[in-house]
Parts: sequence; structure tokens; C-alpha cells
Amino acid sequence: MEANLLFRVPPLFDYVATFAWAVSGAVVAIRKQFDVTGVFVVALLASLGGGLMRDAIFLNRMPVFLTDPVYLPLVAATTLVLVLFTERLIQAGPAETVRKVVDVIDALGTPAFAVVGMQLARDQAIPLVGVIFVGVVNGLGGGLLRDVVVQDVPTLLRPGQFISFMLVVACGVFQLLTLRYGVNPTPAAWITIALFFVMRVVALRFNWQTRAVWDADAARR
Repeated sequence: MEANLLFRVPPLFDYVATFAWAVSGAVVAIRKQFDVTGVFVVALLASLGGGLMRDAIFLNRMPVFLTDPVYLPLVAATTLVLVLFTERLIQAGPAETVRKVVDVIDALGTPAFAVVGMQLARDQAIPLVGVIFVGVVNGLGGGLLRDVVVQDVPTLLRPGQFISFMLVVACGVFQLLTLRYGVNPTPAAWITIALFFVMRVVALRFNWQTRAVWDADAARR
């Protein structure tokens, strides 16, 4: 097997992605007026939920956050810091500003987790289409669980800025760079993250959105 296929994403890469999603989950929970336990649970699901789905459902192995001593303390520390500075967080701006901050965090954390998932799936000799699917689940699973727990319609399911499609494209680019052109996975991963981030920001800037399959309000007019 080629050396690239044996590559493991550096732990720091995964920890940064976990931190970003933990912040995202904690901010959303704080805005929903959850207590400290609720904030921790939402931060935990947002940051580690995608990996839990990846490991438990697709890779059939012990979830990584239970075997690595860093993940749970990292989420707990992130929760504690944000809880301590809640007042400053609320005063930082209106809900719309906070939502945009969460969108930026998601735009960085989503592709980072997707890359991690794809690398682990490739090590299991899963076919290419399956590898990309696992990457997408790993990237979007945390946000999906976060939204469900706070009783929001998941961003993944409602009309929005082509998040799922953009992540599939970014995952495809990662596979193309590493398998076709032999690019080392680390720079390929950063290219993937940058590509997804740019696509996400452009979609937000120009308000490119999908549409509902059926618009009940329009149908009544």
C-alpha cells in the first residue's frame, strides 16, 4: 500500500477541528439559555457527534474520543471558558452577528472533520464513494446533532447555501489531489478546507440558496 494511504491526520489537526465545533455548539446552547450541563452536552455533540456516527455506524470501532484522553477535557475546557465569559459573549453583538460567527466556525470545522473521516475510511479499504460518504457524515454529523438537540430544524435539511453539495465537492478534491496527483495529505487537507471555506463564504455573500421542493405559501397565492 502506498505511504499516502497509511497517513494519519496529525492529532493537532483533529484537536483544532474539535475545538472549533465545540465553540460552535457552546455558543448556540448559550444563546438558547441552556444551563452549564446543557452547554457541555451540545458542545460535546457538535464537536464529537460526527466522529461518533463515523466510528459506531460505519467503521465499527470504539469511538476515538473515548480512547484519546484529550477530547473530553478539551470540550469541557471550551465549555467552561465560554460559560465564564457568557456576558461578554452576549454583549458582543446581536443574534445575527453570533449566527455569522457560528457559520464561520462551521465553515472551518466541517471540512476538517471530513478530511479526518476520509482518512480513517481509506485505511479500512472502503471504496472511494464510501470514503467520501463517511467524510461527509463526519463533517456534517456534529452540526446535525447540535441542531436537533437545541430543537432547530437542522441546517442540513432546510434550504440553505448548498452545504452538503459543497462538502462533497471538497471531499472529491481531496481524493483527487491525494490519489491522482500524489499530493501529501496534509497540504491537500488545507487546500480542501480553504476551498470549502471560500465556497461557503461566497455562497453567504451572494445569498446562493437551494429552494424548498414545495413552497406551501407560494402555492396558496
